Amino acid sequence: MKIINTQHAPLPVGPYSQAIQSGDFLFCSGQIAINPETNEFLAGTVQEQTLLVIRNIKAVLDAAGSDFEDVVKTTCFLSDMNDFQEFNKIYAQYFVSKPARSCVQAQLPKGAKVEIEIIASKK
Repeated sequence: MKIINTQHAPLPVGPYSQAIQSGDFLFCSGQIAINPETNEFLAGTVQEQTLLVIRNIKAVLDAAGSDFEDVVKTTCFLSDMNDFQEFNKIYAQYFVSKPARSCVQAQLPKGAKVEIEIIASKK
């Protein structure tokens, strides 16, 4: 088991890591729209937040030597399911391999509109 951390994604604020590499699998903690350079939350639209979340996920994937093609499962949390279509417009641009996915409505930290966690497999 290997802990994955990068300064190009928001640093953990609690007793967890950005990701754990275990065998051929990478388990990434959920990301919300925090700018890793300023540590500030982006209180923008669901599309703006989704784009920043995906950039943060990319930074963690890069640090682990993986990419979006390796993602096999995502769990997506939206604070309002009415944002589902707008969220999907950005999501679909990056998760083109169409990994398995769950998407649920939830109350998120900092009033975030979106949070995404992933599982990737590296063969």
